[in-house]
Amino acid sequence: MFKALTPGEFFSTLLQQLYLGQPYVPRTIYVPVDFDDRVTLEDLLSEQVAAQSPRAARIQVHVPQRGEKLALMDLAGTNAKSSFDQRFRVMKPNTKAIQEAFQDALGLPELPRRIECFDISHIQGSETVASMVVWEDGKMKKSDYRKFLIKTVEGVDDFASMREVVGRRYKRIQEEEREMPSLVLIDGGIGQLHAAAEALEGIGITNQPLASIAKREEIIYVLGQEHEPIVLDRRSPVLHIVQMVRDEAHRFAITFHRKRRQMRDRSTELREVPGIGESTTRRLLQHFGSLQAVKEADAASLSAVVTRAQAEAIRKHFTG
Repeated sequence: MFKALTPGEFFSTLLQQLYLGQPYVPRTIYVPVDFDDRVTLEDLLSEQVAAQSPRAARIQVHVPQRGEKLALMDLAGTNAKSSFDQRFRVMKPNTKAIQEAFQDALGLPELPRRIECFDISHIQGSETVASMVVWEDGKMKKSDYRKFLIKTVEGVDDFASMREVVGRRYKRIQEEEREMPSLVLIDGGIGQLHAAAEALEGIGITNQPLASIAKREEIIYVLGQEHEPIVLDRRSPVLHIVQMVRDEAHRFAITFHRKRRQMRDRSTELREVPGIGESTTRRLLQHFGSLQAVKEADAASLSAVVTRAQAEAIRKHFTG
């Protein structure tokens, strides 16, 4: 069955669809419930607007608890429910009906059971990474998510990066003699779609259902019928599934990229300390958990991980 999103998961997904990669993001966003990745989403949106305007204020997502803002949230919820009830006075389609609609809309050879979606990320042109997320039997299967570091591409080249990760993924699937997914979905337009197709063809896979969704336009391109792009009604459950999977791949890629960049920045700062190399930096961050904890540690605590001379050098570097 298709698993219903929790309220928190719903609003997290909604805000990603509305604002990630979009030119306008309001400074303050009010939502009726909190969600686990709220702070991460604030960070991603803040970085996004900062890339466009370095002096832009930090984006904040608030959950009103009392007063006028809470009353406005309640009113918005009431209005939304009323509008929904007026528009959709029909029964929701069951799982098989949605799968059949999905199969028909994209011309798939079988009912979609598993979708694997890829996204490339390189915020401000630095350190390209990729992600793969999985939708299976009506829900996201996080245990099958994968992260990729780009190994063979110099500089920023989305098409070459897509060829690399798609080729690596399905070459391994071949070697392990596992089944291919019902659909490979690419976050991007025709260029990314063709890059993925070239990767599959390069390892001898020529009959794999493959599609891409172009952000903003929300047009779906299916390999082999690119001249007839698919434009679904914005209320289509098929479009909602494709958007949800695409947005999750985008979120996962950006989060991975951000963590990599943070690790790189922390490593760079520690390695500025005389006598501290890469392996020592790694031990310190693993032991203390963060650069800030290393900065705040006293000499005795540091000496449990590094030599006394190194501990003193670290203290001197960060305390002056």
